[in-house]
Amino acid sequence: MRRITIIVLSLALLVVACHNQMETPHATDVYYTCSMDPQVVEHKPGKCPICKMDLTPVKKKTGKNNDEIELSEQQIQLGNIHTDTIRNGTIDDQLLLNATLNFDQTKTSSLSSRVSGRIEKLYFKNSGDFIKKGDPLYDLYSEELNNAKQEYLLVLEQRKAFASETVMDFEQLLQSAKNKLLLWGLSEAQIQYLAKQKKATPTTTFYSTASGYLTALEIQEGNYVMEGSTMVKLADLSTLWAEAQMYTAQFSTLNRNSIATVQLPDASGKKIQGKIEFVNPEINPDTRINLIRVSIPNPDHQLKPGMLAYVSLKSPARNTLSLPIDAVIRDGKGATVWIQTANRIFKSVMVQTGLESDDRIEITSGLKSGDIIVISGAYLLQSEYIFKKGANPMAEHDMSKM
Repeated sequence: MRRITIIVLSLALLVVACHNQMETPHATDVYYTCSMDPQVVEHKPGKCPICKMDLTPVKKKTGKNNDEIELSEQQIQLGNIHTDTIRNGTIDDQLLLNATLNFDQTKTSSLSSRVSGRIEKLYFKNSGDFIKKGDPLYDLYSEELNNAKQEYLLVLEQRKAFASETVMDFEQLLQSAKNKLLLWGLSEAQIQYLAKQKKATPTTTFYSTASGYLTALEIQEGNYVMEGSTMVKLADLSTLWAEAQMYTAQFSTLNRNSIATVQLPDASGKKIQGKIEFVNPEINPDTRINLIRVSIPNPDHQLKPGMLAYVSLKSPARNTLSLPIDAVIRDGKGATVWIQTANRIFKSVMVQTGLESDDRIEITSGLKSGDIIVISGAYLLQSEYIFKKGANPMAEHDMSKM
């Protein structure tokens, strides 16, 4: 009797299981999503991880055109979906970099001592003073230089005393003594004044051989300097360098022929066009930053080294396919756009992008001139596709072919 009861129960469970199997659809035919957040797609019921609402079951649609989606006229209007025909047009690339103004190192000068001695007087003592070419810099007391001046005066006297004699070539001796004075930094005018006065002063005034702003004063009154010692450093501010920083990821967009515009926020937003003079071939391994120098004119000397600047690099325009940036949907897998294949029917296609300029983006592959592109409402189409199909349209594309 017990054996018969077990057999009857087993048959009853088998009938119930078969009945449930007939009524329950395959798990692969149904997915669960959220009406508020359609990007959420689950394979079993539960709560939305974003808004905590119950997930809604949706049956997947199959067919030949499973990669397309059809909208009603009302959906198109409510979703503000607009299309446009893509055509060739011009686009250029613009890159904005942070920069700082600096001295043009090709227009800096270092003035050094040509003879050893003691500094008796300085004519400029403040960093930032403007020194013109020919201005006196310092007075130097030098035993070597004084002896050379006395030697020059002695040869002058001997030439005059023995003018009628032909025993010695005083002209050659005089030129040799003069060359020594020139070598030690005296000018032609100073040597002529020495010959006229016929008397050497104990100190000698040295004059600037260049014009510029005093950026470094390496001496003080009373200091003893050696031959070759740096005395002052001058900088010509008629041109400056805007030194900009560029990350390695931006190198692919750099064009040495780009039009460089330097904007100066500290000078009422003044804009000056310049040219790229130098791109550092070495990358800082710690910061992954490279240095770019743009030379700009500064004829009125109003711009100063150290001022903040922005460098805008605009590459030459080129003819190519381009779209509004909002028409392209991008994620870690790639970029897609929605095209209209028929009335109220849309399809997602994979594209490759290039330059970006303002609100436009270049399309290098994936589209052709004449395609009708969704330029407004692309993200709403993306959400509607996920809600109806239960899959991201990007998953339908073969990334390896791009």
